[in-house]
Amino acid sequence: MGGTEHLTVQREGATLVLTLNRPEAKNALSLPMLVGLYDGWVEADADDAIRSIVLTGAGGGFCAGMDLKALAGKGMEGQQYRDRLKDDPDLHWKAMLRHHRPRKPVIAAVEGHCVAGGTEILQGTDIRVAGESATFGLFEVKRGLFPIGGSTVRLQRQIPRTHALEMLLTGRAYSAREAADIGLVGHVVPDGTALEKALEIAGQVNACGPLAVEAVKASVYETAEMSESDGLAAELKRGWPIFDTADAKEGSRAFAEKRPPAYRRE
Repeated sequence: MGGTEHLTVQREGATLVLTLNRPEAKNALSLPMLVGLYDGWVEADADDAIRSIVLTGAGGGFCAGMDLKALAGKGMEGQQYRDRLKDDPDLHWKAMLRHHRPRKPVIAAVEGHCVAGGTEILQGTDIRVAGESATFGLFEVKRGLFPIGGSTVRLQRQIPRTHALEMLLTGRAYSAREAADIGLVGHVVPDGTALEKALEIAGQVNACGPLAVEAVKASVYETAEMSESDGLAAELKRGWPIFDTADAKEGSRAFAEKRPPAYRRE
């Protein structure tokens, strides 16, 4: 199991939990964190025993965005990872889910600050839970910067355009309740319980047929920008083979016998 000094990895049953672990810097993104994140996504996809991923942050926060000084390589922190970035110049974008989408569902458990690059990573997750004191926002324009982690493309596809443009153009902070109202997050829970709720949802996902779960996720993203007719054709192509799997047969037997299914990814 991987991990770095700024990214911890642990297993909770069939769920891989990735924790941004730099609380002294509000979990701002560093090179060790980005390398650990990317390795975590790869590990989850490579291990069939992992059926879901939870992304969270340590110390009561999620992520305050990029640490530009650390990523610029100033000081000695993270020097041992620079060869990884040299070998794969796209690694940081893959880590932030801009240029990579895991096959397994990714559930975000957000406490505290989830701003700038944190909100950009959030847009690459599939299901989102927030503590009631969590804060969201894309602050880049306030600093004369551009939210280049994908927000000008993704945000308007995930929430109504008027809300996306307000978030992007004002650079203001959003409460968890407001984020839920505009559809950026799906659940708001008492502070300190976001991870618990995310693991609960992950458990529900894990109890389902893994081949079906992965195919459904892939179909949703694949067809998002298609016409309805093209989308329906693509859905049929991806979904029909699932009915011939051992998992589908096991699911049907388990339902008829009123017992929990024992899926094997076959």
